[in-house]
Amino acid sequence: MEKKLSSENNQLSSEKILGLLPHRYPFALVDKVIEHTPGKRAVAVKNVTINEPQFQGHFPDRPLMPGVLIVESMAQVGGIIVTQMPDLPKGLFVFAGINNVKFRKPVVPGDQLIITCELLSIKRKRFGKVKGEAHVDGKLACAGELMFSLVD
Repeated sequence: MEKKLSSENNQLSSEKILGLLPHRYPFALVDKVIEHTPGKRAVAVKNVTINEPQFQGHFPDRPLMPGVLIVESMAQVGGIIVTQMPDLPKGLFVFAGINNVKFRKPVVPGDQLIITCELLSIKRKRFGKVKGEAHVDGKLACAGELMFSLVD
């Protein structure tokens, strides 16, 4: 039987996230994990603010969060899942591929992305696949499958 975590134990602060992921400013794109089942699933928050560097050029008159950064945010949530798996080797997991990623609505400064990732598979303790979704105000903004590989 799976142990249910209390609400305090299944959340991760930004400080804890920095201890799990190698990303740093300006590529630390997960502000807080609000729910997680280690090694299986995570739900996180990314607050989109006008002071982020990408909005200087994307686009000055109509700031839009670049799709690649939305996908990167989802990948980082997936990385949190993978780093919580005790039987996997420690090391750097990087993108190995993306499948069926679709963008459904623009993400703009002031939005709050709620990112949900669920582990689909791990192979040979080196390759992982997660399903990711990013919602804004309850509406799907982006979804797809993300693959990871352990770098030697």
